[in-house]
Amino acid sequence: MSDESITLNLREIRAAAGLSLSRAAELTGVSKAMLGQIERGESSPTIATLWKIAKGFHLPLTALIEESTRPSGRSGEVYRTVEFPGSIAVKIVFPYDRSLGAETFHVSLKPGQSHESLPHDTGVTEEVFVLEGRMEVLRDGDWVALETGQGLRFDADQPHGYRSLSTGAAFLNMHHYRQAGLSRAAD
Repeated sequence: MSDESITLNLREIRAAAGLSLSRAAELTGVSKAMLGQIERGESSPTIATLWKIAKGFHLPLTALIEESTRPSGRSGEVYRTVEFPGSIAVKIVFPYDRSLGAETFHVSLKPGQSHESLPHDTGVTEEVFVLEGRMEVLRDGDWVALETGQGLRFDADQPHGYRSLSTGAAFLNMHHYRQAGLSRAAD
C-alpha cells in the first residue's frame, strides 16, 4: 500500500463529493485533524481508520488504497499486498468493480493471529472461503469454525472477525456492496 495512494484518493474522493474536512469528519467518525494529516501525508492510517472512512463515504476499501490506474485483473496480472502495521496483510485479488459491486482479497493469518473488524456500511455482505489451514469467523457474536475448502457468507454491517488456529490460515475474502457511490455520502 502506498501512503501516497491513500493521500491522493482521499483528497479526490472528498473533493468529488464537495465536502469540507469538517463534514467528512462527521460522515466518517474520523477526526478532522486525522483526515487532514492523512490528506497531507503526515499520518499512516490503520485498517480500522480506513474502514471508517470507506464506510462514511459509502465506498469499498479499495477506493482508498488502490492506485486509480491499476489494471483490471485480466491476463494474469498480480495485485500487491497491503500491509497494515500491527494487523493483517491483504492481497488485493480483484479491486472494487462497480458493475459487480464487489471486491476480493486474499488474507493470510499467522498461527494464532486474529483480527476483529468494525461494522461495514449497511448492506455489505462478506464471504470467506478457506484456502489453507483452519480458522474461525466471528459472525453474529459467535465464532464459527471453518476448515480448508469450507466457506461462510455473513452480513458485515455488524462486528465480525477472523482468527486462525495453531496452523495459521489463508482465505479469500469477498465483499459485496448493495449500494456504493458518493451520491449518498453528500446527503
